[in-house]
Amino acid sequence: MLGTLVNVLAIVLGAFAGLLLKRGLPAEVRNLIMQVNGLVVIMIGLKMALKSPNDVVLVVGLCLGALIGTLLKLDDRLNALGGHIKKALRVQDSNFVDGFVSASLIFCIGAMAIVGAFEAGVNHNYDVLFVKSTLDGIMSIVLASTLGVGVVFSGAAILIYQGGLTLLAGVLEPILNDQVIAYMSSSGGLLIVAIGFSVAGIKEFKTANLLPGMFVCGILGYFV
Repeated sequence: MLGTLVNVLAIVLGAFAGLLLKRGLPAEVRNLIMQVNGLVVIMIGLKMALKSPNDVVLVVGLCLGALIGTLLKLDDRLNALGGHIKKALRVQDSNFVDGFVSASLIFCIGAMAIVGAFEAGVNHNYDVLFVKSTLDGIMSIVLASTLGVGVVFSGAAILIYQGGLTLLAGVLEPILNDQVIAYMSSSGGLLIVAIGFSVAGIKEFKTANLLPGMFVCGILGYFV
């Protein structure tokens, strides 16, 4: 769990640095920075998505995942969770839920979270997670400077998701081979693109409803 704890700490510290930066920026500059952040997130997502081994698997997997996520109302539930945290902590930031949800998805989606957790759990090698911690720390500065304090609490999502993968690494290792991870990463890249559109204010997506698509793509990829 060392790698995940370092990752959480990097996100929290980076987010607090971003909050300090936010205070000194005029509203017009913050809005422009948010749009730039959204474009950068889109670029990151596209780089991941373009590595797909088979585009048909992505289409089928994400469509099935969207159906599952919509039936389970994952987006509504995740937003409600953010709302409960905001209410419990009596936070006045209007962007709290957006910051919490967007940052949680960005930090949890991707090959580095999966591969890093497995390396930590199976081989006690934390190199991947330490690199990810550096990247996430920088990204949290940027996100918190525009989306606010909700980014700080996205560290809890990393602790649960990435920490859980680390603890279950020995059980999941035979299933999550390179091809499965490739499909999960590329489909996750498309989810990050959707987040980027939302952050940039271009188009709102219920991204959490697409989350099951990552796992459906991984399952399909296992058999393809």
